[in-house]
Amino acid sequence: MSLDDVIEQLSSDKDARNKWVGVYIGVLAVLLAICGVGGGNAAKDATRANIEAANTWAFFQAKNIRRNSVAIAADELELLLAAQPGMPEEARRRFEDKVRDYRAQYQRLTSDREKMEGLDELFQRGKALEAERDIALRKDPYFDWSQALLQIAIVLASVHLIIGNMWLLGLSGGLGGLGVLLMLNGFTLATRLPFLG
Repeated sequence: MSLDDVIEQLSSDKDARNKWVGVYIGVLAVLLAICGVGGGNAAKDATRANIEAANTWAFFQAKNIRRNSVAIAADELELLLAAQPGMPEEARRRFEDKVRDYRAQYQRLTSDREKMEGLDELFQRGKALEAERDIALRKDPYFDWSQALLQIAIVLASVHLIIGNMWLLGLSGGLGGLGVLLMLNGFTLATRLPFLG
């Protein structure tokens, strides 16, 4: 085997390796795009759930104020009835009807299974939306760090193509693998890393 044959063989091996490195870079780029979508969705989900939770709590407060007003009105009418025992029967009946109406309103404002807009239901909805927001907020840092690691892995693999340093390719593989793991954890929250979130 001549020197020209050896050089040609090495050149051919390098070309084949560079093609595989190019494919590897393409795979990293696809994973980076998927990670970007996951991170964007996590941020949107957190914002949406936060807005919906805030709206739900505002509605809860308005209902609570209304419920308290109804309770006060019923109490005042009952006190008026107690203070005026000689009230004409027709007037007494109307006051008692109004008190019953207020007490029924109070119960509907507390729990309304039909419309699902009582205080009990709004409280549960608000808590569920807060939990949804918190999950999305826990996912986001994993996507952020995954994107950074995948971008660095792409850069290192690209630099390897230029200068041929295998250490750069190995480091790229390690960072890319870690980026993929963080991305998967961003989607699943399979484990919780204390320094992320």
